[in-house]
Amino acid sequence: MPIVANNTYAKQERYGKKAVTITPSNTDELADAVRAIYVGGLGDLKVIFWGDSTAVIFKAVPVGTIIEGIIKKVEATGTTATLLVGIL
Repeated sequence: MPIVANNTYAKQERYGKKAVTITPSNTDELADAVRAIYVGGLGDLKVIFWGDSTAVIFKAVPVGTIIEGIIKKVEATGTTATLLVGIL
């Protein structure tokens, strides 16, 4: 279905349709890239975005923060944030 600016479907596309628990890993990418990560426990979050190979560390991410972007990997080394939920 094509996305049209005034289409109700297009407006719904910006919202997640599914949530998954994320377990950080130094070796495995996420089963499906997520469009955002909810951080339930304070800490650092080390991620690799889709189309990139360089990790980025978000320092001292507060509880309740949502990091948006197409994220393909959350690395264990460098991630201290907990209760991570991926939004698809």
